[in-house]
Amino acid sequence: MRDRFIKWFTDFNAFLIHITNGRIGSRLGTQSILILHTTGRRSGQPRATPIAYFDYQGKYLLVGSNWGRKNDADWFLNLKKQPRGSIEVKGRSLSVQARESRGDEYASLWKYVTERHAQYLQYQQMTSRHIPIVVLEPAR
Repeated sequence: MRDRFIKWFTDFNAFLIHITNGRIGSRLGTQSILILHTTGRRSGQPRATPIAYFDYQGKYLLVGSNWGRKNDADWFLNLKKQPRGSIEVKGRSLSVQARESRGDEYASLWKYVTERHAQYLQYQQMTSRHIPIVVLEPAR
């Protein structure tokens, strides 16, 4: 039941962000939301996912918490297979290249995102998997 609600809510939120050019749905509480466009890793079909992001030094950070679930989020697995995608953010569309942060960069970014949204610390306690942080940079 929870998963169906989350799916319905995220689909509806993506719709709102898209049709209002980000004027509605791009803020949830203290978090900023963008729409991530990926290609389904198995289906090859386009996917649109609203997701919280952090604007960081000209890049966008996405945290793959998947709400503390035991599996990685589909959007993350899609980006692992095809790291090129696009985002709708603040009423504009941007082609991006994704990469997973690692090592010292990850430690620094984890500190950055958890200081701004402490809920990620709770999500990490809820799961045994490593919560990834994806860095989106403008595609060249």
